[in-house]
Parts: sequence; C-alpha cells; structure tokens
Amino acid sequence: MSWIRRKLWVLAVSVLAGASGCNPFTLGLLTPVPVQPWTAERMEQKLNHKNDGRVPIMPPLRAGFPDPICEDAPSDQEVLRAMPRVPRGVPYFYETFRDDIVIVKNRLVDKIDPPRFFPLVGQAQLHHCHWECVIYYTELVQSDYPFPVYVKKQRVQVIYIDKDHLHLYVGPDAETQRQITQDLTRY
Repeated sequence: MSWIRRKLWVLAVSVLAGASGCNPFTLGLLTPVPVQPWTAERMEQKLNHKNDGRVPIMPPLRAGFPDPICEDAPSDQEVLRAMPRVPRGVPYFYETFRDDIVIVKNRLVDKIDPPRFFPLVGQAQLHHCHWECVIYYTELVQSDYPFPVYVKKQRVQVIYIDKDHLHLYVGPDAETQRQITQDLTRY
C-alpha cells in the first residue's frame, strides 16, 4: 500500500511543479531560447548587403565611344562596413565609440583588360576600379566603473576597396554592340 501512496505522491508533486512554472519545458514551442544580442545584427548584415562582394555585368563597350571611367566611388556605408569592427565592450565597464568620421576617397586604378572568357558569363572585359579610402575619426574609450575614465585619440584607417565589373564583349561589329546594349538597358 505504501508503494501506491509513494507513486501518487511523486505524480502529484510532478504535476504541481509543472503547473507552477518550475519546469522550463512546459511551454512547449514557446520555450524561450537564449540568443546573443548581436545575432540579429549579424543576420541583418548578411542579408541586407549581399551584393557588396558581387561583380556586376555591364553592357558592351561601344566602338567609337570613349571608354567609361570609374565614377561610382564606394559609398560611405560600404567603407564603414569594410572597417574593422569596434570591440564589443561591457556597458559602463568598457566601451569604445567612433566620432567625427571623415572619409576621403581616391581612385587608384582605372583600366580595362582585353576580352577573355569568364565561366557563366562568356566573353567579357574586366574593368578594374580600385579605390583607396582614408578614414579620419576620433576614438573614444570609456569606462565608468570603478572610476570614470575617458580616453580620446585621433585615428586614421586606410581601406582599399575594389569595385571591379565586367563589360560583355560581342565583337567589333558596331551594330551588334548597339543591339546588345539596347536589349540590356532598354533604351
């Protein structure tokens, strides 16, 4: 008889413990899962800026027209994403900030290679556009515990960004070049 009483007692305690919230698995699919706070930031960067490393395919270079030049400098957002990340600190114990950011962009290389075969593209010419981006900023290192400390330093960071792209090559015939350009650009 004590055997049955003991089994009923264990069953009652387990039901009460599960109903009172002591068991973390009683929520089923709604069980909270700990996620680091920077996970959402990393996922956003991966999904929102996926074209940063891709090479665009442009219409062919037309005979009789001047070759295009690299006019599209990297945007400030691209340059800041290419910089090394700020070290992740602990609030009020150690934090690092970047203030007063100034970006200077210089074109280093602007040349077009002769046509060659590229897999998945075909005959194309590679247009090299290399940029040097110099970033001037003030780095602030802050700590509030055990006593407040603020250290400001002027910093300079140099980032090199390649904005290479391909121009299709359809041959020396001007009419074919015009037709392909019209098909690709809709004008």
